[in-house]
Amino acid sequence: MSQDNIFREVDEELQRERMRTLWRRFGPYVIGAAVAVVLIVAINEGWAWWRNSTAASASDEYYAALKLADSGDVAGAQAELTKIEGQGGGYATLAKFKQAALLAKEGKQAEAVAAYDALAAAESNVRLRELALVLAGNILVDSGTLADVEQRVGSLNTPDSPMRNSAREAIGLAQYKAGDLAAAKATFESIMADPIAPRDLQSRADVYIGQIIAEGGAPADNVATDTPAPATETPAPAADAAPAAPAAPAPAPAAESPAAAPAAETPAPAAEAPATDAANPLANSSSMMQMMAPAPTQAPAEQPAAPAAAQPATPAEAPAAVN
Repeated sequence: MSQDNIFREVDEELQRERMRTLWRRFGPYVIGAAVAVVLIVAINEGWAWWRNSTAASASDEYYAALKLADSGDVAGAQAELTKIEGQGGGYATLAKFKQAALLAKEGKQAEAVAAYDALAAAESNVRLRELALVLAGNILVDSGTLADVEQRVGSLNTPDSPMRNSAREAIGLAQYKAGDLAAAKATFESIMADPIAPRDLQSRADVYIGQIIAEGGAPADNVATDTPAPATETPAPAADAAPAAPAAPAPAPAAESPAAAPAAETPAPAAEAPATDAANPLANSSSMMQMMAPAPTQAPAEQPAAPAAAQPATPAEAPAAVN
């Protein structure tokens, strides 16, 4: 038993020595890794705290600048925005956009366009860069030429661009300003035909199209369809010409003479006329007037017979007329 105890003690001592050797060899690395993890966590938390505090401060400064701008202190607002631009981050980009907008509001169109151009050139975010180009194009609609507008937003007028309809609006207004009404109308119609165009933008495009048509920019087919309208109304006066017939309303003596009998049969075909002209109200009205006044159509033929019927001056001829 004593030998077993001795061997066990020797084995335990060897294990302890082995562990001391491993610790002396790898202990510093383990300690360094633990310290590194702690430092990384501390640095990350410190960076997040600094970023949040900076963003909160920039947010306060940005809203303070907006209040100054709303109150009319444009110079003070621009000074605050300039300070925010130097801090970097998302609010710095917002400050640059607001700076350009204030320049445009003050009437400094060229400086505002230059500010938007600088934003578009320096911005890495594609959507923000496109937004800067569209805003520059909107300013150039009033202060620039069609070529200036197309230089900024022409590349955005593609079917796969999310900003295509805003670009089309600027291009259409520039075309309208340049006097190219047909091109402007086609541009605004492309906005109306886009199913994903915003409703307010489509409403403005509809107003633009109406203005262009009112100024003579309507297509030829619309003009052609409008011209026949007066022609369809021209037959109406013809139906009113029938009342001229009552000038010879009543050959009353002719009704007493035998010669008037054939004239009484003439309205029979006229009674059938409304059936064929049922689809034409104007034709029906004229045929009815002919039925109501058939005698005038026969008046010229029967006027000579009237004196003949009026000749019986002797009583001898009166019985012959009765027979």
